[in-house]
Order: sequence, then C-alpha cells, then structure tokens
Amino acid sequence: MTAPWTDWNHILKLDPDKELPDGVTFGDLCATGTDAIEIGGTMGMTEENMTAVIEACAEHDVPLYQEPANPSVVVRNDALEGYFIPTVFNAGSPFWITEAHKEWVRIDTVDWERTTTEAYIVMNPEADVATLTEADCDLGPDDVEAYAKVAERMFGQEIVYLEYSGMLGDEEIVRAASEGVEESTLFYGGGIRDYDSAYRMAQYADVVVVGDLAHDEGVDALRETVEAANDA
Repeated sequence: MTAPWTDWNHILKLDPDKELPDGVTFGDLCATGTDAIEIGGTMGMTEENMTAVIEACAEHDVPLYQEPANPSVVVRNDALEGYFIPTVFNAGSPFWITEAHKEWVRIDTVDWERTTTEAYIVMNPEADVATLTEADCDLGPDDVEAYAKVAERMFGQEIVYLEYSGMLGDEEIVRAASEGVEESTLFYGGGIRDYDSAYRMAQYADVVVVGDLAHDEGVDALRETVEAANDA
C-alpha cells in the first residue's frame, strides 16, 4: 500500500505551545487546503496541550498526525491517522538517534501499525531542536545528500526531513537532499513565509512543512503557501 504522504505537497505543523493569531480558529487553518496536519513541537509539549489541539482539529476533514517530543506526551486518540517519530541523523548525542526510541519501546506500548519514523537532518544551529539534540549543522550539500542516501538505503526510512526550523534553507542543500533520495519522500521545513519561499523549496522537496507562519500571520498567508506547494 502506498503511504499517504507520497501524494502530499503541503503539511501544516501546529505547535501546541504557541497561540493562534487573534480571530483565527483551528477550523480556519484546516480549511486552507493543506494536505495534512502534524501536531508537535520541541519545547513546552504536554499531553494536555497536544490533546487540546488534536481535539480542535479532529472535527475537520484533514488527516491528523502527532509528532510527540517524548513518550510522555503521546496521545491515543482515534482522530489521529498516525504518529511521526523523529530520529535525528546528525544529532551529536546518540540519545536522539536511537536511545530515546528505545526508552519509548521499553516503557510503553507502541502502535506500530500507525507509527512512522522521520529521518531528520537538522540544519539551523540556532533552532531549539539543534540545541536539544546537539546537532552538527555544519554540513555541505555533499554531506546532506549522503545523509539522505544513508537514511533511505541503509535505514529504510520512508521520510527524510530536512529541517531548517526558523530560517529559510539553502536551495543548493535542499536540491542535494532531493538528489539523495529515490523512493523516500523528502519533507522540507523552515522559514517559509509566503508564496515565493514555499515555491522555491517545493521545487526540490516533495512536501513543504509550514508551521510558524500559521501562528504568526494566520489564514491568508498560510493559504498562499498551499497554493505555491501545489503549483511547484
């Protein structure tokens, strides 16, 4: 069976620790045409705030996925299509490559049928995720292409996620990541603020992930990025 994300162009990533703009509802964001909603973040995640966002989006006809920061915030809810679990391939600490995942399996029951790992390559050294995972972000295009190949061909990852979180990526590096995958789906996230930036990244990435824009600007800006991802 083909994975659903092979047909996606755009993901809205909602951070439960962040507010929405005045007058904007989760329903408004769900109606922008995004292909899926991913609920997660690096800091301030709790089961309670995760659940609140899941329930707010559940009544709308958009596939929902949770990206839990750790096992304690995993929400078991039938509204979720599944779980995306990051493994940071360029983490400086092995905890974020396999050890955190081992602990989850040790202490909890994993819904394997609905769980998919994402091979993260973190590129912005100023981002919370880079600090938390001690990621080596000093990577050139050849390094990123090689990581993408390792993720797909050695580790069988269905999703390779190039994460710039907070800044727009280098097009040469995004292109290199796309050249490193053949069957895996390349997600790109970071710094998408308008139609143009979304279109530029979507030329190389299979799926663009837009998060901060929804929290900062709201519906119209988000809808522009959906249009760009579909146009690219």
